[in-house]
Amino acid sequence: MSRRVESLKLSGGFVLLLCALACGPSGPFAYVTNERDGTVTVIDTREDRVVKTFEVGGRARGVRAHGGLLYVARSTPSGKDYDPEENKVLAVDASDGGVVAEYEVGSDPEQLDLSRDGSALYASNEDAGTASVIDLKTGRPLATLVVGIEPEGVRTSPDGRWVYVTSETSNTVSVIDTRTNAVAASFAVDSRPRDAAFSPDGSRAYVTTEMGRTLLVVDTSAHKVVHRIGLPRGDGSVKPMGVVVSPDGRRVYVSTGRGNTVEVVSAETYEVVASVPVPGRPWGLALTPDGRKLYAASGLSDEVHVIDAEAGKLLTSIKAGAGPWGIAVGGQ
Repeated sequence: MSRRVESLKLSGGFVLLLCALACGPSGPFAYVTNERDGTVTVIDTREDRVVKTFEVGGRARGVRAHGGLLYVARSTPSGKDYDPEENKVLAVDASDGGVVAEYEVGSDPEQLDLSRDGSALYASNEDAGTASVIDLKTGRPLATLVVGIEPEGVRTSPDGRWVYVTSETSNTVSVIDTRTNAVAASFAVDSRPRDAAFSPDGSRAYVTTEMGRTLLVVDTSAHKVVHRIGLPRGDGSVKPMGVVVSPDGRRVYVSTGRGNTVEVVSAETYEVVASVPVPGRPWGLALTPDGRKLYAASGLSDEVHVIDAEAGKLLTSIKAGAGPWGIAVGGQ
């Protein structure tokens, strides 16, 4: 080896070392909303440690990451008089937590999702019984749609055509057609639906029902429930809440709230193949892009739990803010 090549290799290694020391975490990151203290906890998923905390105020719940921004649904904290200034969706710079835009939605926005190209935002307004559609290029509302009673979960299909909105009191799922920004269909589900997720190919949706204690399988071509997966427990503590699907579509992960578990369901057999003990009433779930790690927000323990998604095993727990609620993974 020539001295020049050896020198270049050594200097290159030195630059990499300096970058590792100076550049800081490289992501992807898990962004956790904490509803009781109005903060966002940022976790480096490579090392599973907290690297930043942002102040967003109010009651922070639904969160999505896109294009270097976090979109956070913020409402008035429980026990406080309603303040319209607190009931908005914020666009937050994911690098420093600075608020770059605020979007007018309805009262008590809870969850949200984006169009696939990031041009539109969909938010459920729990108190108003509506869903807001916002043009993110102009910041203006495109539509305010009447959906079910106390809408909560919001999820966009992989092809961007449909948005499913779950309404926990009317026990319905409203289907928004993104081409017309109108409600195209509504179908009944089991008691108290909380969240929804789509299979990677979009042919199926999965809806959790807290009081029905089921995971519902929906044929998205007909917007119809085609299978019910019971998640019972003798003491009645299992309350299906958050739901995500593995990148390969083979597994569905369900948080059970008071049940203190994350259930792993086979999308092929519709059977529970693993049950991971997770303390502190887990709710929000998010997977890393490679599908290897699953993050669960537990509001009672103020922790985020990291699960080996393939092995179905709890890896570690990370202290977050007060009342972790939602999680989004993004950024490199």
